[in-house]
Amino acid sequence: MPRTGLVAGASRRRRDLTRDVPFRSMPGSLRFRLPALFLLGIVIVGVVSAAIAVQLFQGYTRDSSYEELAREARGIARLYGDAALRAAEEGTPAPDFATEALELATGDQLYYFGAPAFPGQDVGVERLAESAVPEEVRSADKQVEFEFRPPGERQTFLAVSQPLRLEPGSPALGTFIVAKPRDVVREQWVPLIGRLAAAVAIGGLLAWLVGAWLSRRISGPIQELARASDEIASGNYAVQVPVGRGGSEVSHLSERFNEMAARLAATEERERQFLMSVSHELRTPLTAIKGHVDALRDGLVDDPELISASLDVVANEATRLERLVGDVLDLAKLRAHRFTVHTEEVDMGRLVEQAYGSFGDEARRREIAYTLGGAENAPTIITDGDRVLQVITNLLKNAFRWTPDGGSIGVALDASNGTVRVDVTDTGPGIAREDAQRIFSPFVSHDTQGTGLGLPIAQELAGALGGRIELDTEPGRGSRFRLVLPARSA
Repeated sequence: MPRTGLVAGASRRRRDLTRDVPFRSMPGSLRFRLPALFLLGIVIVGVVSAAIAVQLFQGYTRDSSYEELAREARGIARLYGDAALRAAEEGTPAPDFATEALELATGDQLYYFGAPAFPGQDVGVERLAESAVPEEVRSADKQVEFEFRPPGERQTFLAVSQPLRLEPGSPALGTFIVAKPRDVVREQWVPLIGRLAAAVAIGGLLAWLVGAWLSRRISGPIQELARASDEIASGNYAVQVPVGRGGSEVSHLSERFNEMAARLAATEERERQFLMSVSHELRTPLTAIKGHVDALRDGLVDDPELISASLDVVANEATRLERLVGDVLDLAKLRAHRFTVHTEEVDMGRLVEQAYGSFGDEARRREIAYTLGGAENAPTIITDGDRVLQVITNLLKNAFRWTPDGGSIGVALDASNGTVRVDVTDTGPGIAREDAQRIFSPFVSHDTQGTGLGLPIAQELAGALGGRIELDTEPGRGSRFRLVLPARSA
């Protein structure tokens, strides 16, 4: 289907793109990557948090175990110290409480090294050779926390040593050691790892679900925009994407995209109309030229006066073609921003008088009341004089084209508030409100004398010079075209 057909059938083929292309979640798609990244972030945070929690809990259980061992060591050393002191003073035997009972009550193991507290008596505490104990424990005169491997054991123990004294401040007879396997401490925090792993897994699942939901909210409109962009790239401008609720960035982007698509469609339609209008405007004089040339070449016209009239028609139509091509090129340069403005000092009074004087003969011939005002005290400004003259000339051509014989046309110049204003008023038929903007579009004309490019070129030139054209008109009352330029003084 041609592009023009695509635009012409825009209203019939406008559709919601969400129903055209099914969603496919590919590994490289945004909808897959968003929840994957979200899940990866949650998993990394969970693993790091779990590792920190395990380290903290390890330190806590280790410190708690040492504190517990320290309390037990102090209590057992005091218990045995008091019993040893009574045995020395009163000759009582060794205490009858069994070491196995103490170990059962505390869940720890007891060791002793040094001089016997009850000479010749067995108290049931396993004695260690001093070589089995670290040097810092043997030489210490206070409680010490350490790790060691007792004789006959295959695992390392956490231990606390406590010197045995009969009285406070007296020399130590020996040292009690209360110890527990390090694996027992590990068993306290190993279950935590399982719980943390389960928590991370549950958190990851929830993160994936939340990420998938968010990705659908975020990536869905973006995918619709991508599909709509593909449609526009293929030449179909009759596309619309749904605009979400609220004022999010995606909603704003969707609104602007719909506006862009509508403007592209309108631009393409204008281009089509422009080409059709140019073709028509070129075909009309070419047809006339061809007809007269064929008649002259075939000898159908032999009267000298008719031959001269035919040549005049050919010359006039050629001039019209030249003017049309020049106007089209000027308009194309202006709209493509390839138009160069040459600034200079311009005496606006003399320039307006020059434009005014170009139409004096026509005004007298048609008995039009033709007036000029305000040119005496006109300022000198910095602008492109040739282009300003072209704008005013185009406005005057339009006024003379529509003003009937015996009517009136006025040109007025005024400068105030940092602007220069040139008014061209006429007593023509006026312009309807609905046509007030259309007359500035190319090839929009209600007669056959002009090309319909004068006012569009004037408006584009005024904008290129930093000014504008204002229109005040009413059907039956005439029109006033005002050129407003910035008064940049020399």
